[in-house]
Amino acid sequence: MLVSLILVSVALASANHSGEDFEGHKVFRVTVEDENHINLMHELASTSQIDFWKPDSITQVKLHSTVDFHVKAEDVGTVEDFLEQNDLYYEVLIGNLRSMMAAQFDSHGRATGHSYTKYNNWKTIEDWTQQVAAENPDLISRSVIGTTFEGRSMHLLKVGKAKPNKPAVFIDCGFHAREWISPAFCQWFVREAVRTYGQEIQMTELLDKLDFYILPVFNIDGYVYTWTKVYEPKLRGTDEIKTIPILIISSTSTFRIECGGRPALPRLELPVLAQTLTETLMLVENGASTSPCSDTYCGSTAESEKETKALVNFIRKNLSSIKAYFTIHSYSQMLLYPYSYSYKLPQNNAELNALAKAAVKELASLHGTKYTYGPGATTIYLAAGGSDDWAYDQGIKYSFTFELRDTGKYGFLLPESQIRATCEETLLAVKHIASYILGHLY
Repeated sequence: MLVSLILVSVALASANHSGEDFEGHKVFRVTVEDENHINLMHELASTSQIDFWKPDSITQVKLHSTVDFHVKAEDVGTVEDFLEQNDLYYEVLIGNLRSMMAAQFDSHGRATGHSYTKYNNWKTIEDWTQQVAAENPDLISRSVIGTTFEGRSMHLLKVGKAKPNKPAVFIDCGFHAREWISPAFCQWFVREAVRTYGQEIQMTELLDKLDFYILPVFNIDGYVYTWTKVYEPKLRGTDEIKTIPILIISSTSTFRIECGGRPALPRLELPVLAQTLTETLMLVENGASTSPCSDTYCGSTAESEKETKALVNFIRKNLSSIKAYFTIHSYSQMLLYPYSYSYKLPQNNAELNALAKAAVKELASLHGTKYTYGPGATTIYLAAGGSDDWAYDQGIKYSFTFELRDTGKYGFLLPESQIRATCEETLLAVKHIASYILGHLY
């Protein structure tokens, strides 16, 4: 879902019950057409334990939209009765969550090392960053911009031919733990940079004239959590699945709290945007919460988390050279630009709109994948604390959020068989925007 540097918290307690295997869990999509439907969704959210997929929370539900949410098996009947009794139109996107989880690894056979067409765990990605930099010293350098709450190094790859005073593009992936296709794209970008430099005209020009800062996984602790608690037992051949990434917006495990007697919950979102009390109140109005037990907790202070501080400090330090910011997410098939926390438009709205339109056309040219584009607030929903909004307000005038495949059939569980096509088409859009920036440096 939409990147939220403000909102990094999620209900893990509900996912951690021993023996829960997600058999019979469902994902619903409800169509919201009027104010009564919104009120009914609020009622449902207050009386049933549902996990919002899109939008991130009940406060972001708006007219003439759809709402995707996950329901536990024991609550499915109650939810279906409520929807039918109130004449709410709905469809079942995923009829059995456990089966869909198994289908995510549909490429058959796990590679022992790193693979660009499979989902890689953090240790594999970390080793890959070292290897790809060592093997391509004329094109890639690796640095550490900070550490996570749990002490993991945040590795950044600088991709481009070494020349002084080059403009740069910053790309981050893996903000949200459940969005595994996102880190896959950052890895794919580096692969294609190495593979096609000196062979393909456009990529060669981009790497000669631009530097690309690639943060393969921003939310490392959360990403590790989804692997160690969810998939590694499965990959070892056991049937036990103790939790699931779709129950985690993005865990950084940076702020543990007690909520009503339940087990301590990891702190998940990373506050960035709000700098004043007035801005914090605006964020709360637009989907963030001041409750530490909320999935959308806005944090104690702006930039309160180690990961956030590392990211924003690096961008601020290099602000004079960074001309574009891309943050990669899923799902929805959208290309968004500021603003998301407000309905106001950026100063260069016409330029950003035209650029996004051209980029999604380029993306669709390969596999026919259709993207929606526009300002975040009107294109998807009001969402406080977006990193693209923050980057834009720092002076980075080309700031975009990519919401990758799909539109709901798989949701956050996009199969490995779609990694290649998803990354190929996304790369076309990224290269198009980067080439445009070369001709419009500021």
